Amino acid sequence: MVSAVRQFFEKYVKPSSETADRVSEHSLRIATAALLIEMMRADSEITEVEQDAISKTIQSKFELSEEETHELIKLAEEEIWQATGYFQFTSLINNGFSHEQKKLIIEHLWEIAFADAALDKHEEHMVRKISSLIHVSHKDFIDAKLRVRKRLTGK
Repeated sequence: MVSAVRQFFEKYVKPSSETADRVSEHSLRIATAALLIEMMRADSEITEVEQDAISKTIQSKFELSEEETHELIKLAEEEIWQATGYFQFTSLINNGFSHEQKKLIIEHLWEIAFADAALDKHEEHMVRKISSLIHVSHKDFIDAKLRVRKRLTGK
């Protein structure tokens, strides 16, 4: 598993020297992708719309090709199966992302939650939990929800 992650990032991603001291870029990407995938699974219904939303979000956020995006999602799914909770992902995000980047992750989580046009209580609970774990305030949590809902539904 570690070998697959290393090969992917040696092939596609050159970690910047400023993040190498704190948290590697590839770890942050996997952590972010893993949380988005977990968001999709929160309501126990995985839809094609949600899968497309995750792919588009990851591809644009990290400026990856379709092949790179597919590979990153595959690696993130492998990490999820080995994880015992969200902490291993949220701790990487806490150590490697700025507050503004963390707020953007919450916005991405809301995008996945709203992708199927039905917000489930489990999805909302997960976004709230992740917000807390990555130290995003309740105000920022609500602001992100309202921005995404308005952007996606017009309401």
